[in-house]
Amino acid sequence: MHDFYSLLRQLVREPAVVGLEDGFFQIVRRELEDLSISVTQYMGVLVATGANPERGYISAHVDRNGLLCTGPNEFQYAAFIAGNRGELNGDSISEQFMDTIAGRFRGARVQAHSPRSGAYLGQAEILDASICSRRRNLIFKLDGLEYLQPGTPISFVDRLEVTEATIAAQLDNVVSVAMAIDLFRRGYQGTAFFTAGEEGGRSWRYLAEWFQRSDRCTDRLLVLDTSPFPDLDEVGKQDVVLRWKDANGAFNRSLTQSIADRCKQLGIRFCFKDAYIEQLNRSREKPLSLGRTELGRVISALGNSVQGTTIQLPTTAYHTQSETANRTAVDSMIRLLEDLLID
Repeated sequence: MHDFYSLLRQLVREPAVVGLEDGFFQIVRRELEDLSISVTQYMGVLVATGANPERGYISAHVDRNGLLCTGPNEFQYAAFIAGNRGELNGDSISEQFMDTIAGRFRGARVQAHSPRSGAYLGQAEILDASICSRRRNLIFKLDGLEYLQPGTPISFVDRLEVTEATIAAQLDNVVSVAMAIDLFRRGYQGTAFFTAGEEGGRSWRYLAEWFQRSDRCTDRLLVLDTSPFPDLDEVGKQDVVLRWKDANGAFNRSLTQSIADRCKQLGIRFCFKDAYIEQLNRSREKPLSLGRTELGRVISALGNSVQGTTIQLPTTAYHTQSETANRTAVDSMIRLLEDLLID
């Protein structure tokens, strides 16, 4: 696992603000091409293929949350700017928890980079974050960067923290990107998708278009992600998170069941996130969303031609630079993926 954590540490340092991921795509491309993996970039998705492309299909989104300069000394949450609103309909987990998310950013350090060259443009601290009800977005007050031009991405200054028990950083979803690259290092010869714009609800379009473009069908697409829980006690109750469905509909039930059975055989603890949320909602006045995942949106758009399930890493401190996962869970998820995908 030493090589995996070295890779993850490197990827965490690289900015990948939602909507402006091209620089990060190039870093992923270099890592894969060093392994002699074929890499093709389309709009919004980087596609990596080994010697047996149909051996498996896995997907991980590369974008992470950040800010976007939208006017003179004006900074908004990049995932929720007006251009994304057509893809967000109020029932994503992050939208439902906007009030909670706002308080998590005060005091955080951020850095700006040129959207074209990637050149460093400066740092600042977030002094405050509040919700503008008219724009339905988080508006940030910074102690600098007033000279930035509209369209400039601002990422969180992030470093991976590794202890004997946990890892912490803005893990969503760079940890899954690292897992996908690590699978190729371990001998995976199938196909991997690295998608853009997931936090703005757009990544599913790029993934769906690839299947339509190549006239491919599958019922075994595995979408990798993190899954938020309220605290480390809840995180520690499972190593892997599975789902029967999301807010868009049902996943491949037989595939999900076979992965659950494999978890039992490997001694990996798991839960079903949709069942967990439904249980919580029985005692809540305002129900929690089941969430709209990349996979659910693809299934909704393409029907039975593309099906699959999700495998997620349980974390807490969702959408912050201190999003935390247990190292035993990271090990278990990699072990499960290796068992499922490598001959």
